[in-house]
Amino acid sequence: MTGTEIGTDASTGTVSTTHPVIVVGSGPTGLLLAGDLAAAGVPVTLVERRPREISNLSRAFGVHARTLEQLDARGLAERLIATGSTITELRLFRRLALDLGTLPSRFPFLLITPQYEVERLLEERAREAGVEFLFESEVVGLRQDGSGVDLDIRGADGAVVGRRAVYVVGADGHRSAVRRALGLPFPGVSVIRSLFLADVRLTERPDSVLTVDGAGDAFAMIASFGDGWYRVMGWNRRNETPDDAPLDLDEVKEVTRRALGTDYGMCEARWLSRFHSDERQVPEYRVGRVFLAGDAAHVHSPAGGQGMNTGLQDAANLGWKLAAAVQGWAPDGLLDTYQAERHPVGKAVLRSSGGLVRLARAQSPALRAVRAVVTAFLHAARPARAKALAQISGIGYSYDAPRGSHPLVGTRVPDVALESGRLHEALRGGRFVLIEPAARPAREASRAPGAPTAYGTSTAYDGQGARRGRLTVERWASGRRTTVLVRPDGYVAWAADDADAAMVEGAVTAHLG
Repeated sequence: MTGTEIGTDASTGTVSTTHPVIVVGSGPTGLLLAGDLAAAGVPVTLVERRPREISNLSRAFGVHARTLEQLDARGLAERLIATGSTITELRLFRRLALDLGTLPSRFPFLLITPQYEVERLLEERAREAGVEFLFESEVVGLRQDGSGVDLDIRGADGAVVGRRAVYVVGADGHRSAVRRALGLPFPGVSVIRSLFLADVRLTERPDSVLTVDGAGDAFAMIASFGDGWYRVMGWNRRNETPDDAPLDLDEVKEVTRRALGTDYGMCEARWLSRFHSDERQVPEYRVGRVFLAGDAAHVHSPAGGQGMNTGLQDAANLGWKLAAAVQGWAPDGLLDTYQAERHPVGKAVLRSSGGLVRLARAQSPALRAVRAVVTAFLHAARPARAKALAQISGIGYSYDAPRGSHPLVGTRVPDVALESGRLHEALRGGRFVLIEPAARPAREASRAPGAPTAYGTSTAYDGQGARRGRLTVERWASGRRTTVLVRPDGYVAWAADDADAAMVEGAVTAHLG
């Protein structure tokens, strides 16, 4: 199904419009997902309960290497980098420094930029791709059957309209209406009962783009947005108050002074907010034709800045799979791999971010001893530091491969050099990329100059018409002899050493129909 159908919704009595996919929630996760679907030619509607304008009051401010790689594969990374500042060192527990510059990535750093800059670029892309936006619209009911999902959507005027979709994705945050409508539990605990966020101006400029430290019962972090405003996050163990308790600039300054030794001359605040930090994960990311992504599926402590980044990876994983299902070429079981691949990653992020925040807040002698051991171990063991960096940055995660697969299957492919350019450039069409060895003279002698290979041309697969536009064929710029089929999200779908034409054709057929 690729078009739109109209019928009558029995529950509301209103006209029901059917779309292939409805995405609920226009945060970074929903915007990336909707943009990917629309770019693939799938009509998609994005439902958001907030007004149209993008808020400048958002929690996330760090964009990690793997997220930048995904954005680069969509032609957005350099534009986003221009909005912020980069840091190449992460400090943990005051005495441990992790060198981001050692990351095996095109982007060996952490980008400090507010979440609203990420949303601005993703919304612009989604609009250009043709996404339909429904702002001030709230999901108030959900039902599904074997062929689709019915949503009851209440608009700004209070009227409830029914819409039907083949698939629905809830990317509507930690209070997800979609998750609640499915009746799914959201088990977990509150890690930090009371934190504050503030966007402030300073009269004294900190030495670093990101300043983090703690002393006694106080912790504070200051990040520069590069436009004169700074994001401050902190907590005070002596004053754990409810989220709705009043917060003023004096309290922010007092906690910052205790944690950092100075408040850098805070003199103005445009936003002050309290919140608490939970660790929660839904047991199922898919229920029938409904999927959950981002904070609707998992929430983490702020340690490591992995929340928004993990949600964006959810979207990158799910988008091409939904497009394949809607367009009728998805292999059996493809949609089930979303749960199989992303749920373990979400669980791992919960463990790592939760461990970091517990060690950072350690008060008991036992926990302080554990923190000292961890710090010493990471400081002394280079492989352990590299693994920690890979997890925090997102580049270290891979997906389980079928038994007997090539060792590369399921792993992330870095931005490797190709004869025509870079892998991320080749991925910008949202296609699979087949990377072949550079042609050997004996092979080339059997065909006329400029004729396509057995697997296609250097720009798009041209063997069977049904695959046109879904596969790009490239060659290694190096002498590597491994043939690799890269998924649209940048992970290896299939690989073989010294593959022949029949092996490649079999792999392409298995993954692209």
